[in-house]
Amino acid sequence: MSMSVAGGGSGGGRRRRRKRNAPMSEINVTPMVDVMLVLLIVFMVAAPLLTVGVPVDLPESQAQSLNIPAEPVTLSVTLNGEIFIGDEQFSLEQAIARVNEMAAQDSEQRIYVRADTSVDYGAVMRVMGALSAAGHSRIGLVTAQETGR
Repeated sequence: MSMSVAGGGSGGGRRRRRKRNAPMSEINVTPMVDVMLVLLIVFMVAAPLLTVGVPVDLPESQAQSLNIPAEPVTLSVTLNGEIFIGDEQFSLEQAIARVNEMAAQDSEQRIYVRADTSVDYGAVMRVMGALSAAGHSRIGLVTAQETGR
């Protein structure tokens, strides 16, 4: 009888040792949360910098926005008829030459024209006509989403 008690006691000790050496099955989520918070802060700081820098009052439209994977070239026409690509001002001829340089790698490059609501229709058509004459066929106009009235 004393043998069976001793044998049962040694088996219990083995089980305890196995539990101590077993791999931990819990996941520590603290590093993942830290990384996600850092990414959130980076995107919050970087998002305002991704917008085009020339202030233009865009006309409104009911058309849906397009989902386009490639970064398009954007020309902005201000109220005074000045033409900008990004933050740089160009004459019409210089702007066309710059767009040709930017679209040299991609023949299907999209080109967007942003114009202030009060810009003369002829000024916008002059820019679009010059782009078309330079061989660019994928030209679009940028508008703001129409608000309910």
